[in-house]
Amino acid sequence: MPLLDDVRTALTGVLDPEIHRPITELGMVRSVDETDGLVVVGVDLTVSGCPLKETLTRDVTAAVAAVDGVREVRVDLGVMTAEQRTALRTQLRGTDREPVVPFAQPGSLTRVLAIASGKGGVGKSSVTANLAVALAAQGLRVGVVDADIYGFSIPRMLGVDRAPTKVDDMLLPPTAHGVTVVSIGMFVPAGQPVVWRGPMLHRALQQFLADVFWGDLDVLLLDLPPGTGDIAISVAQLLPGSELLVVTTPQVAAAEVAMRAGAVAAQTGQRVIGVLENMAWLPMPDGSRLEVFGAGGGEEVAAGLTRLLGVPVPLLGQIPLDTRLREAGDAGTPVVLATPDSPAAVALTEVARQLATVPRGLAGRPLPLSPVQH
Repeated sequence: MPLLDDVRTALTGVLDPEIHRPITELGMVRSVDETDGLVVVGVDLTVSGCPLKETLTRDVTAAVAAVDGVREVRVDLGVMTAEQRTALRTQLRGTDREPVVPFAQPGSLTRVLAIASGKGGVGKSSVTANLAVALAAQGLRVGVVDADIYGFSIPRMLGVDRAPTKVDDMLLPPTAHGVTVVSIGMFVPAGQPVVWRGPMLHRALQQFLADVFWGDLDVLLLDLPPGTGDIAISVAQLLPGSELLVVTTPQVAAAEVAMRAGAVAAQTGQRVIGVLENMAWLPMPDGSRLEVFGAGGGEEVAAGLTRLLGVPVPLLGQIPLDTRLREAGDAGTPVVLATPDSPAAVALTEVARQLATVPRGLAGRPLPLSPVQH
């Protein structure tokens, strides 16, 4: 019937809110029936407790109601069988084999940026959250792994309040402000500490990278814990093509420790793409700058890493002290969205613009070369 054909065509424009692909492509449309203008659409959810089933119902209803000849829409929700879920996992992963880290594969086009610092408290997580949202605002597909297992804070800063949806052994992560996010904070009760040794940290990071369905990302940001411990080593092992962005404050003591965080690249073979100086100064009412934590730390780290690594390591930006940056993070809407004209937001957006235009390195990428025999 022409009307049913039109309805099926309309459903191709409905995306699953977690997988971000058409529900028709994912095999979620079970049936489409029509009687005197009443259209009943059978939709199978990936799991019975799907947290976004109301969103999906609303989107299906809106798409079908816009079709000429449709008088009323009813959505009949069901749940995928085990066989359907297996087929879905195979379709999304492209294989029925054990999951691997997609970003470490030779054909991966995703750029992986690890946000590192020597000390805690320099604003590394705030930088990660704002850069992620700013990159997404430029049209890039962005994901964030909160790799700071002990001191996770990304869920609050991005306003994420739910855990990923579990489809057997695959996780569908939530999205906030256009950014796909996963954190250990989504799996532990509020206020409960994570008390793990090194091997468990490595396994958690591996699961975040391999078991989560990330889709086709342009950029993956990792918010690393401070220092050069287990997670920093695991990132180098699991993601050998990842690049480091070092965050410091102007203070000499912080800059010295930040140097060591960047120097890890000399041993791991990673590339340091730049240094970002946070809390650079406090803008005063008269237009002057109060350098609360001193001056020159970012430039010192950039120059020191340039000498150590033998390649240019630029100072990508200086972020001024701004109470709105803290307030926006606490509220779950990063400052680049909440108050985009504030000094901190302008500086962070400019850093994101630079990162979006810097060409990716060749590490881990296949080259169009063929061996020639003589």
